[in-house]
Amino acid sequence: MTIQQLEYVLAVDTFRHFAKAAEHCCVTQPTLSMMIQKLEDELGIKLFDRNVQPVKPTRAGRKVIEQARKVLYQASLIKDIITEEELSIKGTFRLAVLPTIAPYLIPRFFQQLTEKHKGLDIHILEMKTTPTLTALTNGEIDAAIIASQPSEPQLQGDRLFYEQFFGYVARNESIFKNELIRSSDISGERLWLLDEGHCFRDQLMRFCQMEQVKLHQGAYRLGSMETFMRMVEGGNGITFIPELAVHQLNDEQKELVRPFAIPKPTREIVFVTRKDFIRHSIARILIDGIKKSIPKEMLSIQAYQRVV
Repeated sequence: MTIQQLEYVLAVDTFRHFAKAAEHCCVTQPTLSMMIQKLEDELGIKLFDRNVQPVKPTRAGRKVIEQARKVLYQASLIKDIITEEELSIKGTFRLAVLPTIAPYLIPRFFQQLTEKHKGLDIHILEMKTTPTLTALTNGEIDAAIIASQPSEPQLQGDRLFYEQFFGYVARNESIFKNELIRSSDISGERLWLLDEGHCFRDQLMRFCQMEQVKLHQGAYRLGSMETFMRMVEGGNGITFIPELAVHQLNDEQKELVRPFAIPKPTREIVFVTRKDFIRHSIARILIDGIKKSIPKEMLSIQAYQRVV
């Protein structure tokens, strides 16, 4: 049994297709298939059911794959240990960021950081919270930036900053004339909200106590925050945006922004890693770079804010 064989097994599990797995591993399909066949012969079991398309793991195969993922992650830590001992800021670092954070946070620090540390190759992946935490737990990414402290026992979080929610209101909406938004002012029929699975949506729904609302999404599914902002600018409805997004608006767009009344809904932005994470030198550079790029008042919770 070799590390390479385990990598091939995980690739097939990921792509559920031998040819695609081989392409990902930069080998020919016969080579990959032969290596997996040798492992199956050694173990005396079939890891994959090849009679169905897409291929899928057998019951025993799923258990082997789960253990293989742990083995490969632990093996990857060996190189990380040496790199950390040398205090070397180089190599690939895979960072997942929520789609409601990435467009507004990454441009604030990314270019300056990569110019200063040219040997560091940061791969940014935009992912929702649930798949992000799964990828982090499985060792598929090195760290993540999410909007809450992790509850998983194998993960740990380092607070980055606090970020308020703001309303973005079309001029023809009745609440446009209000200086502040109250949750009681919000009609679900006029809302543009992200689809389920975005914590940004879930946090707002809880704060506004909207368990069931009729959303514009019935006509427009899987929209993005930027798309909804353009709809509001065109005179249609209300949406919500994070505080960092406000800093990117021009003067005309800022006229559509409405803060919430006190207590103001606020989310906690957190840098998350596994507890056995080793690459602390890179993490510290990222955390420090992010905090320096953020307005100072966002680094601590304010008395008028409520974390949702």
